[in-house]
Amino acid sequence: MTLTKMTLAAALLGATTLGAQAADLRIALQSDADVLDPDQSRTFVGRIVYTSMCDKLVDITPDLEIIPQLATEWSFSEDGKQLTMKLRDDAVFHDGTPFNAEAVAANIDRSQNLETSRRKSELSSITGVEVLGSHEIRFDLADADATLMAQFADRAGMMVSPTAAEAAGDDFGLNPVCSGPYQFKERVAQDRIVLEKFADYYNADDFHFDTVTYLPIPDTTVRLANLQSGDVDMIERLAATDLAQAEGDDGINVESAVSLGYQGITINVANGEKGDNPWGNDKRLRQALSYAIDREAINQVVFNGAFAAGNQPFPPNSPWYSTDFPVPERDVEKAKELLAEAGFADGIDLEVQVPNTTIPLQLMQVVQSMAAEAGINISITSKEFATLLADQSAGDYQASQIGWSGRVDPDGNIHQFMTSDGGINDSKFSNPEVDELLNKARKSNDQDVRRESYTAARAILNEELPIVYLYHQTWIWALDAGLTGFTAYPDGMIRLDGVMKEEG
Repeated sequence: MTLTKMTLAAALLGATTLGAQAADLRIALQSDADVLDPDQSRTFVGRIVYTSMCDKLVDITPDLEIIPQLATEWSFSEDGKQLTMKLRDDAVFHDGTPFNAEAVAANIDRSQNLETSRRKSELSSITGVEVLGSHEIRFDLADADATLMAQFADRAGMMVSPTAAEAAGDDFGLNPVCSGPYQFKERVAQDRIVLEKFADYYNADDFHFDTVTYLPIPDTTVRLANLQSGDVDMIERLAATDLAQAEGDDGINVESAVSLGYQGITINVANGEKGDNPWGNDKRLRQALSYAIDREAINQVVFNGAFAAGNQPFPPNSPWYSTDFPVPERDVEKAKELLAEAGFADGIDLEVQVPNTTIPLQLMQVVQSMAAEAGINISITSKEFATLLADQSAGDYQASQIGWSGRVDPDGNIHQFMTSDGGINDSKFSNPEVDELLNKARKSNDQDVRRESYTAARAILNEELPIVYLYHQTWIWALDAGLTGFTAYPDGMIRLDGVMKEEG
């Protein structure tokens, strides 16, 4: 080969490499996200999109340590009632608005005072915000708050452009403006969310795709087929039943991490008219449902033993899991006794809304069969996930099969669901003693005090059962074998720094 030909070949190879870098990464999601506003949203898949679009004050490591992101360092006062943060001075929002202490103050104000905000309970300890300098801020707290840093590692810590937020109001989610490595480009509901690389991101060189497209594909088999055909590059929540098939495909790599969350059935206890019924008014019915379910069998039948049976908001491998309340054995006779005591010896109906995705439907069909043996006649109503959430929030449901992806701090798995004013308390369960215990756990940095509080609350909730917990899942991702640099995190998020696609 002549020198000219060699140079041309090298140039073509370089162009091919650059072309591979300047690609669209296509990620298949289990469902579509709800509104793309960190203050209003609540879906797991929405958080996956935010991971690339909306930087937070802090982030986590795979080992769940809090690390800097938009905040570079922080310190608490000796009494724990003041938190001071120093901020990056090289970050900017996607619309050019500077990221600074004033912007952080505006974000906290919005999270606490926007009427539709779901972050109010997460940031309720903050009583004041003081801008100390252009990139330094102090948060004044009513009491020490052991959960605050973990909240800042999630949606409550996601910073949006104050300029865009003020202009858009409640419609901000139609065109979200944050400060992450990718910016919002377009959305077609139930079809795609497209982000494009933000050239002015402070760490842009670590992100190697021009665009990232998120595609909601509810059917797990279809998701895997799209990966195998090359139509997508990555899928989240590979079904446990498809694990062997994916692992046997040389073109696919599988990654996994034990989740921090749970799946269960939320019962409408007092959320509007649909909560005023025997299921909402009599805990014995909820207890009967729990006794009718064989959680270990569910894990084997639906998940091939890949997950863990559960009856608490914390997984068995969590230090916050209470051994005082082991997973109950199935007891159909006990379930029948409870139904009879409640006046339903001849049986009772229960309507459960379920996401229109493969696994939840399979799960509820198994639960439906188990419950029928005790005299509980479950009807399953399948809904698109965002619709299910909206109906659940509005109280337009009797029971709902839904879960939670889990948070670094235990408070994130229980407080907002079980306290009277919790931002995601869709059952509207209210118990002053539970409120007191969970608020006490928030205010203490003593791990033993917190553990005792959660265990005491668990004793009450184990009787009341506004949520009937079923299992704890393992996050499983399947990726095109050409993708490198992906790291599995227990929070289930897809972080794209360092992720590249090799063509070969």
